[in-house]
Parts: sequence; C-alpha cells; structure tokens
Amino acid sequence: MSRLGKKPVAVPAGVNVSVSGRTLTVSSGKQTLKLEHRPEVKVAWKSDDRTISVSVDPVEAEDASVLAFWGTTRSHIQNMIVGVTQGYEKNLEVVGVGYTAAVSGRNLDLKLGFANPIRVQIPEGVEVAIEKQFIKIRGADKQKVGQLAAEVRALRKPEPYNGKGVKYTTEVIKKKQGKAFGA
Repeated sequence: MSRLGKKPVAVPAGVNVSVSGRTLTVSSGKQTLKLEHRPEVKVAWKSDDRTISVSVDPVEAEDASVLAFWGTTRSHIQNMIVGVTQGYEKNLEVVGVGYTAAVSGRNLDLKLGFANPIRVQIPEGVEVAIEKQFIKIRGADKQKVGQLAAEVRALRKPEPYNGKGVKYTTEVIKKKQGKAFGA
C-alpha cells in the first residue's frame, strides 16, 4: 500500500475541482491547471467534505509501478492545489561583471559572457520579474516554474573559482583555491 497515496487531498474553499474521465481540472480565480492521470489510478472528488481521493484496484496493487503511480498522482494533485492557491516561486541570481538579464515580451534575454545574447522563451502561465541581478520566476504550475529555472541556470552554471554564473539564491557555491604561483 502507498502510504502517501492513501491520504486524501484537502481542497480549500474557493478552489473549484472537476473530474471528467481521466482529466482532473483545478481552478481558482484566473488560475486553471489540468492533469490527465494514468489509467491504473482512480481519482474521485468528494464535494461534501471537499477532498480528492486517489485509489488503485487492489488486484493491481501488487505491482510496484502501480503503487508508484498512485503516490505520484496524489503528489501532483497536491501540487496543483498549492499552485492555484499560493503559487510557486524560484529565485535566481546572475553573478558576474557584464552579466545581465532582461525581459522583452514573452522572452528572457540573458547576457552571460558569450558572443551573442541568449534568448529563452517564457512558457504560458509563468511570470518572470527582474530586479538588478535577481530573476524571480513565478507561476501556478510547479513543473513549469522549476523547469524554466533549471534551463536558465544550465546556460551558465556557477563556476567554482570566482562564483560567476547563474545560481539559485539559496545555493551555496563552494569556492576552490586557484593555482598557487611562486614557491
């Protein structure tokens, strides 16, 4: 049995939930997220106590992959509820002389020491704000926010000698000692 999958997901007031077939829709205000879950997993919306329950067929529960889908589906639903109520945010810092970031339309323009600036397209439902050398990525979909932050960081990872590059604000860079000159 999946210990996480058994727990029902509590839905706060003001969040609308609808289940049609294998598609679950969660919305609050102007935020709407959809999830198409696996066929092995059953999702049920109980409107009387405002909970979403996730279950599997007891016959299929012997399979380890079905148990994994059970817990994963419940986690995705929980992330959707948190996303439409509070949202998710990742903060990045651009460190380096001449390294800059700017938003132009639905694109993020980065100058990271290469010959040409790098343009990253911002996905729908994700907002990017720039304050000096800090990049704030916000949105309701946890996967999109994390993916965009990871892609931006991967363009110029922080190097261990000077710490230049794009890093998460909570990330600590262990600096290495450079070559020692002279004897």
